[in-house]
Amino acid sequence: MTIHKACPIALHPDGAPLRIAAFTHPQAGLQIVKGTIEARENPAKAAARELFEESGLETKSAISIGESEDISEGQTWHFAICRVAPPVRESWQHYCQDDGGHLFKFFWHPLNADPTGFALPFQNALNWVSDHLR
Repeated sequence: MTIHKACPIALHPDGAPLRIAAFTHPQAGLQIVKGTIEARENPAKAAARELFEESGLETKSAISIGESEDISEGQTWHFAICRVAPPVRESWQHYCQDDGGHLFKFFWHPLNADPTGFALPFQNALNWVSDHLR
């Protein structure tokens, strides 16, 4: 059974260079936002929900840009562009309720930067996003 994941691509509104919201998980290292799509939930709406739950960022629209079964075995990742309205901070912290609660430390990761250092599925996801937004 395939697990479906929503991955919001929250881009910094200045657009130059393209930067995506990323964070340091206190137990699992560098990541980007993603989460499980609930039963009968639209993947783009799930991306917007996950973005808010994990980062505190809100988006007025989430637009699906594709999916991949090559990010993590047994999972299909659904990607959606989420426009974040300015102003935005260069870094921030957000307390996420998932898995008993964690404080995530966010920053903006340039999409043209090497994703080495991120956990492997997130390296794969960043490469997918970079390839599809060129």
